[in-house]
Amino acid sequence: MKVPPVVLSIAGYDPSSGAGVTADIKTAAAQGCFAVTCVTALTVQSSQGVFEVRPLDPDLVLRTLGALAEDLEIAAIRIGMLGSAAVASTVAIVLKALKLHNIVVDPVLRSSSGVALLDEPGLKVLRQELLPLADVVTPNVEEATVLAGMEAAPLRAACEDVLPWRRRTAAKLLALGSRAVVITSGDLPEANDYLSYLENGKMREEILSGTHIESGSTHGTGCAFATAIACQLALGQGLPNAVRAAKRYVRKAVETAYPVGKGIGPLNHMV
Repeated sequence: MKVPPVVLSIAGYDPSSGAGVTADIKTAAAQGCFAVTCVTALTVQSSQGVFEVRPLDPDLVLRTLGALAEDLEIAAIRIGMLGSAAVASTVAIVLKALKLHNIVVDPVLRSSSGVALLDEPGLKVLRQELLPLADVVTPNVEEATVLAGMEAAPLRAACEDVLPWRRRTAAKLLALGSRAVVITSGDLPEANDYLSYLENGKMREEILSGTHIESGSTHGTGCAFATAIACQLALGQGLPNAVRAAKRYVRKAVETAYPVGKGIGPLNHMV
């Protein structure tokens, strides 16, 4: 039997399993990978929102990552919610020491219900210590704006009118150290994601076209997208193909989702 690649999810715990480590386990299984996890924060949340966040002790995060790295060959990593600057810094220190590859940073800054999931000092750590380790960073428009320190994007503009903003924002994120950027487009009128990356010293870009889906089951789309990219990289795909495959996966997971809970439901991860 062929052993599936191991993908590490470093993220928060969502008890409703729409996002965070429990959702990442399902996404990895659907991609043909084996997920292991390091929980960074506990949350009180459901499909109706996030009600409380408690970051874990950084020492517990440190020991968890150490135990996993000592035991397993980790093929890729998805970094999601970090919760605090102390946890973010611990993760950065460990990953820098381990020199692992295929690191996907999903900059989870705020829940869709408006709750902050990373403090201001943590944002500084994310910029200065984690982005330089990232093979790809996957912000939505709001997250990209905050991370890059940009002016707000023209949210109501057509795709071609938003493109200059995306290019400038991606360039700033690449300058912070990430080797590739995908700015997702859920907040824009057209669902065309933007990929920018360095290849053989040259800047490449790609518009990944898509259409919006009317659905009440979109909780955790960013987690699923980033984890699917990590899984595809672990399976040996090159970056552009990994991003395209992840986009197809998330679309199918939204299209086939079934109602769970009274609020914004989860994707159908097992597609």
